Amino acid sequence: MPTFPSTPRNLPPVQTKYRTIKTALPVPESLPILEEIRKYEPQSMGGMPPIIWKNGENFLVNDFWGNRWIDWSSGVLVTNAGHGRKEIIDAVVAQAQSGLLTNYLFPHKLRGTLARMLVERAPKHLDKVFPLSTGSETIECAIKLCRTRGQKISASKRVMVSFVNGFHGRTLGSQMVGGIPALKSWIGNLDPQMVQVPFPDGFRCKDVSFDLFVKSLADAKVNSTDVCGVLLETYQGGTASFADKAYIQKLRVWCDENNVLLVFDEVQAGFGRTGKYFGFEHYGVKADMICCGKGISGSLPLSAIFASREVMDLYPPGSMTSTHSANPICCAAAIANLELIDREKLVENAARMGDILHRELGKIQKEFPKNIGAVHGKGLVAAVQMVKPGGEEPDGDTAFAIVQQMYERGVLMFAPVGFGGASVKIAPPLTINQEALEESIHVLRESIRAVVQ
Repeated sequence: MPTFPSTPRNLPPVQTKYRTIKTALPVPESLPILEEIRKYEPQSMGGMPPIIWKNGENFLVNDFWGNRWIDWSSGVLVTNAGHGRKEIIDAVVAQAQSGLLTNYLFPHKLRGTLARMLVERAPKHLDKVFPLSTGSETIECAIKLCRTRGQKISASKRVMVSFVNGFHGRTLGSQMVGGIPALKSWIGNLDPQMVQVPFPDGFRCKDVSFDLFVKSLADAKVNSTDVCGVLLETYQGGTASFADKAYIQKLRVWCDENNVLLVFDEVQAGFGRTGKYFGFEHYGVKADMICCGKGISGSLPLSAIFASREVMDLYPPGSMTSTHSANPICCAAAIANLELIDREKLVENAARMGDILHRELGKIQKEFPKNIGAVHGKGLVAAVQMVKPGGEEPDGDTAFAIVQQMYERGVLMFAPVGFGGASVKIAPPLTINQEALEESIHVLRESIRAVVQ
Protein backbone atom coordinates (compact mmCIF):
# COMPACT_ATOMS: atom_id res chain seq x y z
CA MET A 1 0.00 0.00 0.00
CA PRO A 2 1.51 3.39 -0.96
CA THR A 3 2.27 5.89 1.79
CA PHE A 4 2.83 9.61 1.84
CA PRO A 5 6.49 10.64 2.12
CA SER A 6 7.67 11.04 5.71
CA THR A 7 10.84 12.93 4.77
CA PRO A 8 10.30 16.63 4.08
CA ARG A 9 10.53 17.56 0.41
CA ASN A 10 10.98 21.04 -1.00
CA LEU A 11 8.14 21.83 -3.40
CA PRO A 12 7.28 24.64 -5.80
CA PRO A 13 5.58 27.35 -3.73
CA VAL A 14 1.85 27.89 -4.16
CA GLN A 15 0.12 31.20 -3.42
CA THR A 16 -3.44 31.88 -4.55
CA LYS A 17 -6.50 33.39 -2.90
CA TYR A 18 -7.35 30.02 -1.38
CA ARG A 19 -4.15 27.92 -1.41
CA THR A 20 -0.74 28.43 0.19
CA ILE A 21 2.20 26.02 0.21
CA LYS A 22 5.25 27.82 1.61
CA THR A 23 7.24 25.09 3.41
CA ALA A 24 8.62 21.68 2.69
CA LEU A 25 6.05 18.89 3.11
CA PRO A 26 5.67 17.33 5.52
CA VAL A 27 6.64 20.43 7.49
CA PRO A 28 9.95 19.67 9.28
CA GLU A 29 8.63 21.09 12.56
CA SER A 30 5.67 18.72 12.40
CA LEU A 31 7.77 15.56 12.43
CA PRO A 32 7.92 15.15 16.27
CA ILE A 33 4.11 15.36 16.42
CA LEU A 34 3.71 12.82 13.62
CA GLU A 35 6.23 10.52 15.29
CA GLU A 36 4.41 10.70 18.64
CA ILE A 37 1.15 9.76 16.92
CA ARG A 38 2.82 6.83 15.15
CA LYS A 39 4.46 5.66 18.38
CA TYR A 40 1.35 5.56 20.55
CA GLU A 41 -1.53 4.87 18.15
CA PRO A 42 -2.18 1.78 16.02
CA GLN A 43 -0.85 2.02 12.49
CA SER A 44 -4.44 1.62 11.28
CA MET A 45 -4.97 5.26 12.28
CA GLY A 46 -2.45 6.40 9.68
CA GLY A 47 -2.68 6.75 5.94
CA MET A 48 -3.87 10.33 5.54
CA PRO A 49 -1.74 13.20 4.18
CA PRO A 50 0.73 14.21 6.94
CA ILE A 51 -0.72 17.60 7.85
CA ILE A 52 -0.99 18.85 11.43
CA TRP A 53 -4.29 20.68 11.34
CA LYS A 54 -4.42 23.97 13.22
CA ASN A 55 -7.98 24.91 12.29
CA GLY A 56 -10.51 25.01 9.52
CA GLU A 57 -12.19 28.02 8.00
CA ASN A 58 -15.30 27.18 6.01
CA PHE A 59 -13.90 25.10 3.10
CA LEU A 60 -10.23 25.72 3.96
CA VAL A 61 -7.80 23.90 6.28
CA ASN A 62 -4.73 25.57 7.86
CA ASP A 63 -1.64 24.14 9.50
CA PHE A 64 0.57 25.92 12.09
CA TRP A 65 3.21 27.01 9.58
CA GLY A 66 1.25 29.11 7.11
CA ASN A 67 0.14 26.42 4.68
CA ARG A 68 -3.48 26.34 3.53
CA TRP A 69 -5.49 23.78 1.57
CA ILE A 70 -8.86 23.81 -0.14
CA ASP A 71 -10.56 20.94 1.64
CA TRP A 72 -12.02 18.21 -0.57
CA SER A 73 -12.63 15.86 2.37
CA SER A 74 -14.97 17.69 4.80
CA GLY A 75 -13.00 15.79 7.46
CA VAL A 76 -14.70 12.61 6.37
CA LEU A 77 -17.92 14.09 4.97
CA VAL A 78 -18.71 15.68 8.33
CA THR A 79 -18.38 19.44 7.89
CA ASN A 80 -21.29 19.97 5.49
CA ALA A 81 -21.80 23.50 6.84
CA GLY A 82 -18.07 24.23 6.74
CA HIS A 83 -15.19 24.07 9.21
CA GLY A 84 -15.05 26.20 12.33
CA ARG A 85 -18.42 27.85 11.91
CA LYS A 86 -18.91 30.52 14.58
CA GLU A 87 -22.55 29.58 15.04
CA ILE A 88 -21.66 26.00 15.93
CA ILE A 89 -18.75 27.05 18.15
CA ASP A 90 -20.92 29.54 20.02
CA ALA A 91 -23.63 26.92 20.57
CA VAL A 92 -21.10 24.41 21.90
CA VAL A 93 -19.43 26.96 24.18
CA ALA A 94 -22.75 28.17 25.57
CA GLN A 95 -23.85 24.64 26.39
CA ALA A 96 -20.49 23.74 27.95
CA GLN A 97 -20.56 26.89 30.08
CA SER A 98 -24.03 25.98 31.33
CA GLY A 99 -22.38 23.17 33.32
CA LEU A 100 -24.37 20.38 31.67
CA LEU A 101 -21.93 18.21 29.75
CA THR A 102 -23.70 14.86 29.88
CA ASN A 103 -26.81 13.33 31.44
CA TYR A 104 -27.47 9.92 29.78
CA LEU A 105 -31.25 9.60 29.10
CA PHE A 106 -32.39 12.12 31.67
CA PRO A 107 -34.27 14.88 29.86
CA HIS A 108 -32.59 18.16 28.94
CA LYS A 109 -34.09 21.06 27.05
CA LEU A 110 -32.18 20.57 23.76
CA ARG A 111 -33.07 16.90 23.37
CA GLY A 112 -36.68 17.36 22.33
CA THR A 113 -35.77 20.38 20.21
CA LEU A 114 -33.27 18.41 18.17
CA ALA A 115 -35.58 15.39 17.82
CA ARG A 116 -38.37 17.63 16.55
CA MET A 117 -36.04 19.44 14.11
CA LEU A 118 -34.78 16.15 12.71
CA VAL A 119 -38.24 14.65 12.27
CA GLU A 120 -39.45 17.86 10.62
CA ARG A 121 -36.74 17.47 7.98
CA ALA A 122 -37.40 13.78 7.32
CA PRO A 123 -40.17 12.28 5.17
CA LYS A 124 -43.48 12.56 7.03
CA HIS A 125 -43.92 8.84 7.70
CA LEU A 126 -40.58 8.69 9.54
CA ASP A 127 -42.01 10.29 12.65
CA LYS A 128 -39.56 9.13 15.33
CA VAL A 129 -35.79 9.48 15.63
CA PHE A 130 -33.29 7.73 17.92
CA PRO A 131 -30.11 9.79 18.51
CA LEU A 132 -26.85 7.84 18.85
CA SER A 133 -23.11 8.56 18.61
CA THR A 134 -21.80 6.92 15.44
CA GLY A 135 -23.02 5.68 12.09
CA SER A 136 -22.10 2.12 13.02
CA GLU A 137 -24.48 2.31 15.99
CA THR A 138 -27.35 3.26 13.71
CA ILE A 139 -26.65 0.25 11.48
CA GLU A 140 -26.58 -2.08 14.48
CA CYS A 141 -29.90 -0.61 15.58
CA ALA A 142 -31.39 -0.98 12.09
CA ILE A 143 -30.48 -4.68 12.04
CA LYS A 144 -32.02 -5.11 15.50
CA LEU A 145 -35.27 -3.39 14.53
CA CYS A 146 -35.59 -5.22 11.21
CA ARG A 147 -35.11 -8.61 12.84
CA THR A 148 -37.32 -7.80 15.83
CA ARG A 149 -40.18 -6.73 13.57
CA GLY A 150 -39.57 -9.65 11.20
CA GLN A 151 -39.77 -12.28 13.93
CA LYS A 152 -43.06 -10.85 15.14
CA ILE A 153 -44.37 -11.75 11.69
CA SER A 154 -42.64 -15.14 11.40
CA ALA A 155 -39.94 -16.90 13.38
CA SER A 156 -37.91 -17.42 10.19
CA LYS A 157 -38.16 -13.81 8.99
CA ARG A 158 -34.68 -12.65 10.03
CA VAL A 159 -32.59 -12.56 6.83
CA MET A 160 -30.85 -9.23 6.19
CA VAL A 161 -29.99 -8.54 2.54
CA SER A 162 -27.29 -6.00 1.71
CA PHE A 163 -24.96 -5.34 -1.20
CA VAL A 164 -21.54 -6.38 -2.43
CA ASN A 165 -18.88 -3.72 -1.74
CA GLY A 166 -21.15 -1.90 0.69
CA PHE A 167 -19.54 -0.35 3.77
CA HIS A 168 -21.62 0.17 6.90
CA GLY A 169 -19.12 0.66 9.72
CA ARG A 170 -16.43 -0.94 11.87
CA THR A 171 -18.45 -2.81 14.50
CA LEU A 172 -19.18 -6.54 14.39
CA GLY A 173 -22.73 -6.37 13.05
CA SER A 174 -22.05 -3.52 10.64
CA GLN A 175 -19.10 -5.38 9.13
CA MET A 176 -21.01 -8.67 8.88
CA VAL A 177 -23.79 -6.94 6.98
CA GLY A 178 -21.21 -5.08 4.89
CA GLY A 179 -20.13 -6.32 1.50
CA ILE A 180 -16.33 -6.10 1.63
CA PRO A 181 -14.92 -9.57 2.43
CA ALA A 182 -11.47 -8.30 3.46
CA LEU A 183 -13.01 -6.24 6.26
CA LYS A 184 -14.75 -9.20 7.88
CA SER A 185 -12.24 -12.01 7.39
CA TRP A 186 -11.34 -11.66 11.09
CA ILE A 187 -14.84 -12.63 12.22
CA GLY A 188 -14.64 -16.29 11.32
CA ASN A 189 -18.25 -17.22 12.03
CA LEU A 190 -20.23 -14.97 9.72
CA ASP A 191 -23.99 -14.89 10.12
CA PRO A 192 -25.41 -17.01 7.27
CA GLN A 193 -28.59 -14.94 7.41
CA MET A 194 -26.76 -11.83 6.30
CA VAL A 195 -26.64 -12.13 2.53
CA GLN A 196 -25.03 -9.82 -0.03
CA VAL A 197 -26.18 -9.34 -3.62
CA PRO A 198 -24.46 -7.39 -6.45
CA PHE A 199 -24.78 -3.59 -6.41
CA PRO A 200 -26.14 -2.34 -9.76
CA ASP A 201 -23.86 0.64 -10.40
CA GLY A 202 -23.53 0.07 -14.15
CA PHE A 203 -19.72 0.02 -14.04
CA ARG A 204 -18.41 -2.71 -11.74
CA CYS A 205 -21.76 -4.48 -12.06
CA LYS A 206 -22.98 -4.07 -15.62
CA ASP A 207 -26.25 -5.90 -15.06
CA VAL A 208 -28.67 -3.39 -13.53
CA SER A 209 -31.82 -5.44 -14.06
CA PHE A 210 -33.86 -6.30 -10.99
CA ASP A 211 -33.82 -9.90 -12.19
CA LEU A 212 -30.27 -10.01 -10.84
CA PHE A 213 -31.57 -9.33 -7.30
CA VAL A 214 -34.13 -12.14 -7.55
CA LYS A 215 -31.59 -14.54 -9.04
CA SER A 216 -28.98 -13.69 -6.39
CA LEU A 217 -31.41 -14.51 -3.59
CA ALA A 218 -32.34 -17.77 -5.29
CA ASP A 219 -28.64 -18.66 -5.69
CA ALA A 220 -28.16 -18.01 -1.98
CA LYS A 221 -31.18 -20.23 -1.25
CA VAL A 222 -33.02 -17.36 0.42
CA ASN A 223 -36.80 -17.47 0.49
CA SER A 224 -38.27 -13.98 0.03
CA THR A 225 -40.68 -14.56 2.92
CA ASP A 226 -37.68 -14.97 5.26
CA VAL A 227 -36.22 -11.53 4.48
CA CYS A 228 -36.81 -8.93 7.20
CA GLY A 229 -34.77 -6.04 5.81
CA VAL A 230 -32.85 -4.82 2.79
CA LEU A 231 -30.02 -2.42 3.63
CA LEU A 232 -28.01 -0.33 1.18
CA GLU A 233 -25.85 2.75 1.18
CA THR A 234 -27.65 5.48 -0.75
CA TYR A 235 -24.39 5.65 -2.69
CA GLN A 236 -21.51 3.30 -2.03
CA GLY A 237 -19.00 5.32 -0.06
CA GLY A 238 -15.88 3.96 -1.70
CA THR A 239 -16.90 4.88 -5.22
CA ALA A 240 -19.75 7.41 -4.81
CA SER A 241 -21.76 5.00 -6.96
CA PHE A 242 -25.55 5.23 -6.99
CA ALA A 243 -27.64 2.21 -7.90
CA ASP A 244 -29.77 2.21 -11.03
CA LYS A 245 -32.94 4.20 -10.26
CA ALA A 246 -35.37 1.77 -11.92
CA TYR A 247 -33.77 -1.10 -9.98
CA ILE A 248 -34.36 0.65 -6.65
CA GLN A 249 -37.94 1.44 -7.58
CA LYS A 250 -38.56 -2.24 -8.34
CA LEU A 251 -36.81 -3.13 -5.09
CA ARG A 252 -39.30 -0.92 -3.25
CA VAL A 253 -42.20 -2.81 -4.83
CA TRP A 254 -40.57 -6.14 -3.93
CA CYS A 255 -40.15 -5.03 -0.30
CA ASP A 256 -43.81 -4.04 -0.11
CA GLU A 257 -44.93 -7.35 -1.59
CA ASN A 258 -42.82 -9.30 0.90
CA ASN A 259 -43.37 -7.15 4.02
CA VAL A 260 -39.68 -6.19 4.14
CA LEU A 261 -38.21 -2.97 5.55
CA LEU A 262 -36.10 -0.97 3.09
CA VAL A 263 -33.26 0.75 4.93
CA PHE A 264 -31.02 3.43 3.46
CA ASP A 265 -27.60 4.06 5.00
CA GLU A 266 -27.45 7.87 4.71
CA VAL A 267 -24.42 8.30 6.98
CA GLN A 268 -22.46 9.90 4.13
CA ALA A 269 -25.38 11.01 1.97
CA GLY A 270 -27.61 12.93 4.36
CA PHE A 271 -28.02 16.62 5.15
CA GLY A 272 -27.54 18.02 1.67
CA ARG A 273 -24.43 16.21 0.46
CA THR A 274 -25.96 15.00 -2.81
CA GLY A 275 -27.95 18.13 -3.64
CA LYS A 276 -31.06 16.79 -1.89
CA TYR A 277 -31.62 16.87 1.85
CA PHE A 278 -31.47 13.07 1.98
CA GLY A 279 -29.66 11.33 -0.85
CA PHE A 280 -32.15 8.47 -1.24
CA GLU A 281 -34.66 11.04 -2.55
CA HIS A 282 -32.87 10.79 -5.92
CA TYR A 283 -34.48 7.35 -6.30
CA GLY A 284 -38.04 8.59 -5.90
CA VAL A 285 -38.93 5.89 -3.36
CA LYS A 286 -40.11 5.64 0.23
CA ALA A 287 -37.59 4.62 2.88
CA ASP A 288 -38.75 2.59 5.86
CA MET A 289 -35.69 3.55 7.85
CA ILE A 290 -32.73 5.87 7.34
CA CYS A 291 -29.42 5.79 9.20
CA CYS A 292 -27.63 9.14 9.53
CA GLY A 293 -24.40 10.53 10.98
CA LYS A 294 -21.40 12.63 9.91
CA GLY A 295 -23.04 15.79 8.50
CA ILE A 296 -25.83 15.75 11.09
CA SER A 297 -23.86 17.92 13.55
CA GLY A 298 -21.14 19.30 11.30
CA SER A 299 -18.64 18.65 14.06
CA LEU A 300 -19.22 16.49 17.15
CA PRO A 301 -20.05 12.76 17.43
CA LEU A 302 -23.76 12.36 16.80
CA SER A 303 -25.85 10.04 14.66
CA ALA A 304 -29.51 9.17 14.35
CA ILE A 305 -31.82 6.51 12.99
CA PHE A 306 -35.26 7.47 11.68
CA ALA A 307 -38.29 5.17 11.40
CA SER A 308 -42.03 5.12 11.93
CA ARG A 309 -43.31 4.96 15.49
CA GLU A 310 -44.60 1.45 14.75
CA VAL A 311 -41.00 0.30 14.22
CA MET A 312 -39.19 2.60 16.63
CA ASP A 313 -41.44 1.71 19.56
CA LEU A 314 -40.87 -2.05 19.35
CA TYR A 315 -38.83 -1.90 22.58
CA PRO A 316 -40.12 -0.70 25.98
CA PRO A 317 -38.53 2.13 28.02
CA GLY A 318 -34.95 1.54 29.09
CA SER A 319 -34.28 -1.36 26.70
CA MET A 320 -32.90 0.42 23.60
CA THR A 321 -30.52 3.11 24.81
CA SER A 322 -27.00 4.50 24.41
CA THR A 323 -24.70 6.15 26.97
CA HIS A 324 -24.08 9.33 24.98
CA SER A 325 -27.38 9.40 23.12
CA ALA A 326 -28.47 13.04 22.68
CA ASN A 327 -25.45 14.37 24.57
CA PRO A 328 -26.34 18.03 25.27
CA ILE A 329 -23.19 19.50 23.72
CA CYS A 330 -23.61 17.39 20.58
CA CYS A 331 -27.27 18.43 20.44
CA ALA A 332 -26.28 22.09 20.62
CA ALA A 333 -23.87 21.62 17.72
CA ALA A 334 -26.46 19.76 15.65
CA ILE A 335 -29.18 22.36 16.17
CA ALA A 336 -26.82 25.13 15.04
CA ASN A 337 -25.68 23.02 12.10
CA LEU A 338 -29.24 22.31 10.91
CA GLU A 339 -30.08 26.00 11.17
CA LEU A 340 -27.01 26.86 9.06
CA ILE A 341 -27.92 24.32 6.38
CA ASP A 342 -31.38 25.85 6.10
CA ARG A 343 -30.47 29.52 6.41
CA GLU A 344 -27.60 29.40 3.92
CA LYS A 345 -29.50 27.11 1.52
CA LEU A 346 -26.61 24.66 1.47
CA VAL A 347 -28.65 21.87 -0.10
CA GLU A 348 -29.33 24.12 -3.05
CA ASN A 349 -25.67 25.20 -3.18
CA ALA A 350 -24.59 21.56 -3.22
CA ALA A 351 -26.86 20.99 -6.22
CA ARG A 352 -25.54 24.06 -8.08
CA MET A 353 -21.88 23.41 -7.33
CA GLY A 354 -22.45 19.73 -8.03
CA ASP A 355 -23.61 20.52 -11.54
CA ILE A 356 -20.33 22.36 -12.15
CA LEU A 357 -18.26 19.64 -10.50
CA HIS A 358 -19.75 16.76 -12.46
CA ARG A 359 -19.72 18.65 -15.75
CA GLU A 360 -15.99 19.37 -15.36
CA LEU A 361 -15.21 15.84 -14.16
CA GLY A 362 -16.92 14.56 -17.31
CA LYS A 363 -14.54 16.71 -19.37
CA ILE A 364 -11.54 15.42 -17.43
CA GLN A 365 -12.66 11.83 -18.04
CA LYS A 366 -12.74 12.54 -21.78
CA GLU A 367 -9.20 13.96 -21.56
CA PHE A 368 -7.91 10.80 -19.88
CA PRO A 369 -10.15 7.99 -21.17
CA LYS A 370 -7.50 5.30 -20.76
CA ASN A 371 -6.97 6.11 -17.10
CA ILE A 372 -10.44 7.03 -15.81
CA GLY A 373 -12.92 4.19 -15.91
CA ALA A 374 -15.88 6.05 -14.42
CA VAL A 375 -16.89 9.19 -12.58
CA HIS A 376 -19.73 8.62 -10.13
CA GLY A 377 -21.64 10.73 -7.62
CA LYS A 378 -24.19 13.50 -7.30
CA GLY A 379 -24.08 16.95 -5.78
CA LEU A 380 -20.88 17.57 -3.84
CA VAL A 381 -19.72 13.99 -3.69
CA ALA A 382 -17.84 12.32 -6.52
CA ALA A 383 -15.27 9.62 -7.14
CA VAL A 384 -12.90 9.46 -10.08
CA GLN A 385 -12.24 5.76 -10.53
CA MET A 386 -8.75 5.18 -11.90
CA VAL A 387 -8.05 2.13 -14.05
CA LYS A 388 -4.98 0.66 -15.68
CA PRO A 389 -4.72 1.71 -19.34
CA GLY A 390 -6.67 -0.43 -21.73
CA GLY A 391 -9.04 -2.05 -19.25
CA GLU A 392 -11.10 -1.78 -16.08
CA GLU A 393 -8.54 -3.11 -13.57
CA PRO A 394 -8.38 -0.68 -10.63
CA ASP A 395 -5.19 1.39 -10.53
CA GLY A 396 -4.59 2.24 -6.89
CA ASP A 397 -1.01 3.44 -7.41
CA THR A 398 -2.10 6.10 -9.89
CA ALA A 399 -4.98 7.19 -7.66
CA PHE A 400 -2.62 7.56 -4.71
CA ALA A 401 -0.11 9.53 -6.78
CA ILE A 402 -2.89 11.93 -7.83
CA VAL A 403 -3.97 12.53 -4.23
CA GLN A 404 -0.34 13.17 -3.27
CA GLN A 405 0.01 15.68 -6.10
CA MET A 406 -3.16 17.42 -4.91
CA TYR A 407 -1.86 17.63 -1.34
CA GLU A 408 1.42 19.11 -2.53
CA ARG A 409 -0.45 21.67 -4.65
CA GLY A 410 -2.82 22.80 -1.92
CA VAL A 411 -5.98 20.68 -2.24
CA LEU A 412 -6.62 18.23 0.58
CA MET A 413 -8.23 14.83 0.05
CA PHE A 414 -8.23 11.60 2.01
CA ALA A 415 -6.25 8.63 0.76
CA PRO A 416 -7.85 6.81 -2.21
CA VAL A 417 -10.68 4.41 -1.42
CA GLY A 418 -12.87 1.92 -3.25
CA PHE A 419 -11.76 -0.98 -5.42
CA GLY A 420 -8.04 -1.49 -4.78
CA GLY A 421 -7.80 2.02 -3.34
CA ALA A 422 -8.40 3.35 -6.86
CA SER A 423 -11.08 5.99 -6.29
CA VAL A 424 -10.11 9.63 -5.94
CA LYS A 425 -12.90 10.83 -3.62
CA ILE A 426 -14.16 14.40 -3.77
CA ALA A 427 -16.33 15.78 -0.95
CA PRO A 428 -15.84 19.49 -0.13
CA PRO A 429 -17.97 21.31 2.43
CA LEU A 430 -21.33 22.34 0.98
CA THR A 431 -20.32 25.97 1.51
CA ILE A 432 -17.68 25.93 -1.23
CA ASN A 433 -18.07 28.70 -3.80
CA GLN A 434 -17.69 28.49 -7.56
CA GLU A 435 -14.32 30.24 -7.64
CA ALA A 436 -12.71 27.84 -5.16
CA LEU A 437 -14.38 24.83 -6.74
CA GLU A 438 -13.13 25.70 -10.22
CA GLU A 439 -9.64 26.37 -8.86
CA SER A 440 -9.51 22.98 -7.17
CA ILE A 441 -10.85 21.23 -10.29
CA HIS A 442 -8.00 22.87 -12.21
CA VAL A 443 -5.57 21.42 -9.64
CA LEU A 444 -7.10 17.97 -10.17
CA ARG A 445 -6.58 18.25 -13.92
CA GLU A 446 -2.97 19.35 -13.41
CA SER A 447 -2.35 16.53 -10.93
CA ILE A 448 -3.73 13.82 -13.22
CA ARG A 449 -1.67 15.17 -16.10
CA ALA A 450 1.49 15.17 -13.94
CA VAL A 451 0.93 11.52 -13.00
CA VAL A 452 -0.26 9.85 -16.20
CA GLN A 453 1.61 11.77 -18.90
